[in-house]
Amino acid sequence: QVQLVESGGGLLQAGGSLRLSCAASGRTFSSYTMGWFRQAPGKEREFVAAISWSGGRTYYADSVKGRFTISRDNAKNTLYLQMNSLKPEDTAVYYCAAKGVGGLGNEPNKYNYWGPGTQVTVSS
Repeated sequence: QVQLVESGGGLLQAGGSLRLSCAASGRTFSSYTMGWFRQAPGKEREFVAAISWSGGRTYYADSVKGRFTISRDNAKNTLYLQMNSLKPEDTAVYYCAAKGVGGLGNEPNKYNYWGPGTQVTVSS
């Protein structure tokens, strides 16, 4: 089992950058595939990015490819999401999630553990 807590959200203008962090507790963080998801008001939770347990493989939603970078530091039990060239449509609550089995995935119901989320608001 793993507990997750996101941080780093905030309010910023379009074109800016932000780095989200997700701190994991537990000794098995390095065994999980990790992902970032987001949910805007009135919309379903959507996939943003995922990273394999080693960090060697990554997978991005088309909407963030080239602007966002997912990474992890297993020694620090921390997942990151570097977000550049932010747009107003990136406004959402961002969640990190852990997936115990299987490969990289974009379906929220395949992830077993979730953090409470952090708000990102991008103004135009």
